[in-house]
Amino acid sequence: MKRKILLGMVFVCFILLVSFINAQFTPEEIAQRAKLEEFLRTAEIVRSKDIGEGVTKPCKLDMKQGEEEHSGCWKNPSGMQKGFLEGWQYEIAAYEMDKLLGLNIIPPTVEREFDGKRGSLQFWITSEMSDLERMEQGIKIPQEKLENWNRQKYLTRAFDCLIANEDRTQQNIQYTKDWRTILIDHSRSFRCSEKFRKQLVFGKNGLLAQKLFRRLPWIFVEKIKALNFNKIKQTVGPYLKDEEIEAVLERKKLLLEEINEMIKEKGEANVLY
Repeated sequence: MKRKILLGMVFVCFILLVSFINAQFTPEEIAQRAKLEEFLRTAEIVRSKDIGEGVTKPCKLDMKQGEEEHSGCWKNPSGMQKGFLEGWQYEIAAYEMDKLLGLNIIPPTVEREFDGKRGSLQFWITSEMSDLERMEQGIKIPQEKLENWNRQKYLTRAFDCLIANEDRTQQNIQYTKDWRTILIDHSRSFRCSEKFRKQLVFGKNGLLAQKLFRRLPWIFVEKIKALNFNKIKQTVGPYLKDEEIEAVLERKKLLLEEINEMIKEKGEANVLY
């Protein structure tokens, strides 16, 4: 009996370890996630400032609760803006899907009313630079960080395929000082028009470009396989319509088909890790 319990504990620890292998937030940061979500929902807003970037007109909110102080990025775009469908609720849905899939790459994001309006509030991360700044300044990825950087690039593309994020720019890929990748800005996600049901954003036949996802974590692929309507509905709550969830499931099928083709062509060991 003791041996069975020990083996069970080892298995649980292994699964938890695997779930953190690809996480860009540290285990300590992930452990604080629920606390940060509650802070974002309830802390007193002491200052607000227009950020002045992007078409969604975001605001930086400084908040305080007791001795604790943090900031967040608040936005509430809704409807067509400059030719694109925008929705603050997609920011929250993307974060909840990030948690469901064990990616741990999007900062805590919750619903918060500000100035009499509903919107999304995302924890303000301290980043070293955006991918755009890296490119403009000609900064090279350190050799010892290159493998993780490439893995996160492919994982980001696969995730964007699933949620139909048509706005993955170099500006909304952020890097920490130690070269962890953090993703922000998902207000143009979860498309459900026919073209986003029949074709992925990236991949060999990508809508935007033929940017591939050459290698992916096996646990991520397994979690994609396990997705169904009820699981997604329970995860995203009121932030996605039924037709948007159904579109996710159609893209799930396309994504898995492409991954299976890659495995047949290159071998499982060369695709999954």
